[in-house]
Amino acid sequence: MAKRTFSTLETFLIFLLVMMTAITVALLSLLFITSGTIENPKGFPSTESPQTTQSSTVTQGSTLTQGPTATQASPVTTTPEPPLFQNFSGYHIGVGRADCTGQVADINMMGYSKSGQNARGLLTRLYSRAFVMAEPDGSNRMAFVSIDIGMVSQRLRLEVLNRLKSKYGSLYRRDNVILSGTHTHSGPAGYFQYTVFVIASEGFSNRTFDYMVTGIVKSIEIAHTNMKPGKIFMNKGIVDGTQINRSPTSYLQNPPAERARYSSNVDKEMIVLKMVDLNGDDLGIISWFAIHPVNMNNSNHLVNSDNMGYASYLFEQEKNKGHLPGQGPFVAAFASSNLGDVSPNILGPHCVNTGESCDNANSTCPVGGSSMCMSRGPGQDMLDSTQIIGRILHQRASALYALASHELTGPLISAHQWVNMTDVTIPLNSTHTAKTCKPALGYSFAAGTIDGAGAFNFTQGTMVPDPFWESLRNQILGRPSDEIKECHKPKPVLIHTGELSKPHPWHPDIVDVQIITLGSLAITAVPGELTTMSGRRFREAIKAEFATYGMRDMTVVISGLCNVYTHYIATYEEYQVQRYEAASTIYGPHTLSAYIQLYRGLAKAIATGEVAEVTFVGANPKNSAENRTHQTFLTVEKYEDASSSWQVVHNDASWETRFYWHKGLLGHSNATIQWHIPDTAKPGIYRIRYFGHNRKQDFLKPAVILSFESTSSDFEVVTT
Repeated sequence: MAKRTFSTLETFLIFLLVMMTAITVALLSLLFITSGTIENPKGFPSTESPQTTQSSTVTQGSTLTQGPTATQASPVTTTPEPPLFQNFSGYHIGVGRADCTGQVADINMMGYSKSGQNARGLLTRLYSRAFVMAEPDGSNRMAFVSIDIGMVSQRLRLEVLNRLKSKYGSLYRRDNVILSGTHTHSGPAGYFQYTVFVIASEGFSNRTFDYMVTGIVKSIEIAHTNMKPGKIFMNKGIVDGTQINRSPTSYLQNPPAERARYSSNVDKEMIVLKMVDLNGDDLGIISWFAIHPVNMNNSNHLVNSDNMGYASYLFEQEKNKGHLPGQGPFVAAFASSNLGDVSPNILGPHCVNTGESCDNANSTCPVGGSSMCMSRGPGQDMLDSTQIIGRILHQRASALYALASHELTGPLISAHQWVNMTDVTIPLNSTHTAKTCKPALGYSFAAGTIDGAGAFNFTQGTMVPDPFWESLRNQILGRPSDEIKECHKPKPVLIHTGELSKPHPWHPDIVDVQIITLGSLAITAVPGELTTMSGRRFREAIKAEFATYGMRDMTVVISGLCNVYTHYIATYEEYQVQRYEAASTIYGPHTLSAYIQLYRGLAKAIATGEVAEVTFVGANPKNSAENRTHQTFLTVEKYEDASSSWQVVHNDASWETRFYWHKGLLGHSNATIQWHIPDTAKPGIYRIRYFGHNRKQDFLKPAVILSFESTSSDFEVVTT
């Protein structure tokens, strides 16, 4: 290999990078302490028991959710419910909008991770738009919130839920509240707890965090107060002239037969919900469409909501005549979907120094490399492009809204699960399985995209590590393990975030997945950015799962950037060529398959009734017949505050429990435990325990039977 040489400028920049990184790492502990940053909050499922995977479900009646309680306990002062009129066909509907702009100066912008892209003013304010829907008798409800921010952080969501609990008790919970970021790259940063995002944000801002939380909660409060009987209509339609696929060479890796089923390498369908009261008067709209809000590029310094926000602005100005922007009763949300590889800069990538196309596998220019390859929008400048794209989105949504006639009716059901995404096992066929990985970022992550290039000599499509960057990383962060490098292949690991925990974890291990159904509509809250083909596979699988259990003709909508941020979700085939989206798929090549499996489990739970289900790595139950250390294979236990202890409420003799054993190869097996939660179940915190015996056979020694036990994470049963 030829010896690598660097110019004087590169050498100077590398020296600065090393110094800045060292200073950043050294100061992060102080940063977290002074800003009040949290790690995994109390109540998270343990990440130290990878042998346990869990599934939790929620339906009508008693509801079950799983995961952390709020970060801090607060006195619950339940707000009285407004009286609800029940004798009508439809839903109670409330809409609300509140400002969540936060800082507009001296704070980094979230999205491009570009050092020096700090806010220096304001173009448009940022809003949280909330929609609360409830069944006619008020028994089940949901809150969907679309927020003009880059993405929702776990810390943000937990604090919102904490404040809602303080005011409304158990009315709004982790299973029936969806927080979705529009993904504008021109909003303030500084509201995350994981180290990667804190570094990208150049710190944490209590001021911005509190302003965002307050705005989100206020929008929900307004929607809650304004609830009235109404109807919801759905419509779908194609939107042209707003998107290109920014990684077309990755898309082409997907099977030809699969690609042949679609007319485009981007999803052009927009889904619209029209909300009106019983008199037919307009209340609000939610639109889902797959497009990156990045018409405003990384040279921008004005806080704004980009193309999706401009579409909301136009729709609300049209409906709220006589009101200033941000005022008036009608609320219009343009929410994110599977936008991972979708760009609104429709003139495509060009070399900014020569004007020639750089639409190639590595997005590089002959002179200047990848840093010169940038995509362009349809306008004269980024402001003009933002308005052009936003105007098309508004016009198409307006037309679909006017013609919406398919009424949504039926029960409102929610399902939620906390999952250790670093340890999900996926069956590939009848004999082989695969697993997800501890988080890691590849070299192409540092290259950025054609919407915002990275720095130094990184390029998209990098398949081999660079000795210089490896050496620098090893000196500053340590070496990644062979395990994480092997798991992520063919991704060359640049930063082994899943193995870094100082001053706090660098990436989330525990994430939440969630589905809420509103009649024939299933809203899937996805904690990341699905690519176009990933989204197609995901929707198709979830729809098929619903159909298997009798819920046919469901419309599955992907709501992106929800609840916690886990970067991108590329297909297995796209992962093999390691462009930006694949290098940013942090849980490895089988990430999409894992998410599909998890959301199928939620869909099954919604369709089949209320079940808490836990799958353990187990042992043959016949061993327990030879050794009766344990008198039951399972227990369902409830935590009693008065005694600070767990009390058994069910065992394997109970009618409500099921114990299934699944035999595998080479002595391996799984045990699945189900608790069919009765309506009489008392609200509270529960867990499921598994008891078994394994047979240990050492060479030339007699076999011995050993007892073992395993415990699920805590979950909550809530009476609604």
